[in-house]
Amino acid sequence: MDARVFEALSVETLPARLGGNTALRERIGDDSNGWKVSEIGDGNLNLVFIVKGDKGTAIVKQALPYVRLVGEQWPLPLKRSFFEYHALTRQAQRDPGMVPAVYFFDAEQAMIVMEYLSPHVILRHALIEGRRLPRIGRDLGLFTARTLFRGSDLCMPTLDKKADVALFSDNGALCDITESLVFSDPYIEAPMNRHTAPQLDGLVEELRRDRDLKVEAQRMKHLFSAKAETLCHGDLHSGSVMVSDDDTRVIDPEFAFYGPISFDVGMLLANFWMSYFSQAGHEQTPGERDSMRAYLLGTVDAVWATFCAEFSRLWQSERNGILYQTSLFEQRGDVLGAEQALVRVLDDIHHEMLGFAGVEILRRILGLAHNADFETIADPDRRAVCESKALKLGRHLTVNRERIPGLAAVHGTIERLYRETIS
Repeated sequence: MDARVFEALSVETLPARLGGNTALRERIGDDSNGWKVSEIGDGNLNLVFIVKGDKGTAIVKQALPYVRLVGEQWPLPLKRSFFEYHALTRQAQRDPGMVPAVYFFDAEQAMIVMEYLSPHVILRHALIEGRRLPRIGRDLGLFTARTLFRGSDLCMPTLDKKADVALFSDNGALCDITESLVFSDPYIEAPMNRHTAPQLDGLVEELRRDRDLKVEAQRMKHLFSAKAETLCHGDLHSGSVMVSDDDTRVIDPEFAFYGPISFDVGMLLANFWMSYFSQAGHEQTPGERDSMRAYLLGTVDAVWATFCAEFSRLWQSERNGILYQTSLFEQRGDVLGAEQALVRVLDDIHHEMLGFAGVEILRRILGLAHNADFETIADPDRRAVCESKALKLGRHLTVNRERIPGLAAVHGTIERLYRETIS
């Protein structure tokens, strides 16, 4: 393989091109002629292959020089695989066992060879099926708290953190996708937008005329682009989590960037709330997924409670950075001052994450990149009912986030909106 010239892999060419790769051969077997290769790249950007040999199985992921969802008319830097690799290595250090192991990285070919997860499935698919996973609330709460706290000025040596900010600042093309597709395009008649039409036409027009909503969406964009607090996954949704009954893994951090601590948390919780509203579209009879809806709200509560508890534990035990130094508080006998600061930090994260959740819901229904929770509802009328309630929640969270006291209030609003859809 000529590492100087990028060449996209295929099912047919992969064995010959990677047959000499020591890391891959050690995991799956030496006889590349016997490898079985299948492509599973169902995402928006990349090629992903499962490679099976007589010894085992591995994943080969390769970036393409364009957005796969759109085509070659939307070019994209191959270097995003570099940022994915570096994000995975940092996440593995900050919360061991929560991301797939990386066996090999080839920067020139934009390729990562990594652990094959089995019997894991994509969390989004499990939720669509109505499957209740027992560990995800706690696991994802710990993952977000540990990776976001340990990647920030609360914990990292300041020179290391600034160097890392400089490294990831080159991932600008993927940040630009988020800045456009999440924070701006849904609120205008952007060429690649789509929604369930004509059922949602009136509500979509109303939202795009909503001055308060557009101002608040831009305030969230301001936070996204200017508040470089920590290394974020950047695309943490239910399609970026793989699960089994006894294990949870987070994948696909190619959108990694330095941004607000609240961003990943808000994006993640938004996807559970969208799943809640989508359940009605997957029911054979009304109300048959009531227990699934209760499970989803309980999972959100578990994620946030675990996040707060673990963030607080790390605040007490690993607050070694330049922010809120112990020399200002505990070392002077002022434990209450440190606790007051923690309350303020968590309060800011809470209100910001509600705003990020709101814009995530809105963009998944109004913009380019939709999610399967709604898209797999075949009847457009049923889909539109589910989506309209989610859109109303998204608007409420974005505009009113600073006045919402807690998740109990959010879940009360969600339950009222749901009852409207079946009344």
